Amino acid sequence: MKAYFTASIVGKKLYYADYIAIVQALKKLNYTVTADHILKTKPEDMGFETSKERQIFHKKLEAWIRTSDIFVANTSFPSISVGYEISMALHFNKPILLLHHTSVGAPSLLIDYKADEVICEAYTRESLPEIIADFVNYAKSKAESRFTFFITPEISLYLNKVAKKNKTPKSVYLRHLIEEDMKK
Repeated sequence: MKAYFTASIVGKKLYYADYIAIVQALKKLNYTVTADHILKTKPEDMGFETSKERQIFHKKLEAWIRTSDIFVANTSFPSISVGYEISMALHFNKPILLLHHTSVGAPSLLIDYKADEVICEAYTRESLPEIIADFVNYAKSKAESRFTFFITPEISLYLNKVAKKNKTPKSVYLRHLIEEDMKK
């Protein structure tokens, strides 16, 4: 099982021990964790890559997220890059755990975001193992009920339009339709 971890590189000044605790909790649950791009990068090293180096890194980043089973982000320190990675994880329909320290609020852009794929939790360092274990169990149960089916190009266009308008993944829209029909 693969986990992708991200967080603010600048935020390491305040939350590095938490980042390590998150990665260790995932490893204890037998996940291979992609995190070195966060844990080993210094803020002063950022911004000096060539355009080609940035493109190569972006392809790696996309592959790490696409091939992960779960996505975990520490959002305690604001980061546009982390927001971009969350967006990418949503695009790939990954189960997402957004963690924020109890001393700070939930990520402002996502505080009202409603989707089954996104779990937002306040944590203390002591509560991290339990929160992460609960999320892993939740993600595993969701993965077991996933299925794929073919649709016409017209349906695909319509789903894209509705998803963009509602700012939700297509799967969330379809799930809500089914849930509404089940209520009848």
